[in-house]
Amino acid sequence: MSAAIRPATSEDAELLTAIEAQADALLIDSLGAPVWPPAANGAERLAEPGFVLVLEELEGSSPVGFVHVLDSDGHAHLEQLSVLPTVGRQGFGRRLVSAALDEARDRGYTRMTLRTYAEIPWNAPFYASCGFLESIPETPFQRGLVETEASLGLDRYGRRVQMTVEL
Repeated sequence: MSAAIRPATSEDAELLTAIEAQADALLIDSLGAPVWPPAANGAERLAEPGFVLVLEELEGSSPVGFVHVLDSDGHAHLEQLSVLPTVGRQGFGRRLVSAALDEARDRGYTRMTLRTYAEIPWNAPFYASCGFLESIPETPFQRGLVETEASLGLDRYGRRVQMTVEL
């Protein structure tokens, strides 16, 4: 399938929410999680500092995945990577991560962080294959993410880790 990556626009907002909800369903099922936070509102995601890139099929110009990178106090943080399960395992997630790293580099960032599950194959092992290494939360923003995850109970489904890649 031919696909292109482009910056997200306000017209993509509803699709971002739908893509994330469908991608989350795989994770929720894998974790056996009876309770899970809802997908983020796409319009709110687009309004946050940073950038969102979408991957869309060229045939139908329909987004099938996205990556959201937050800017927090001058640091790039990969907040969300979601690809529709119907087009999974075709390299779209890797293409989105690569595009996000390039965009962050072009914007002058020197590293990118993320938070994820350590043992889920398409989480930490996938990000490790993209060059991310486990790291320790250093900034107030990063430590705040750990606290937020704990308050949501995400750690009850498996070990959560921070990962960082130098750009």
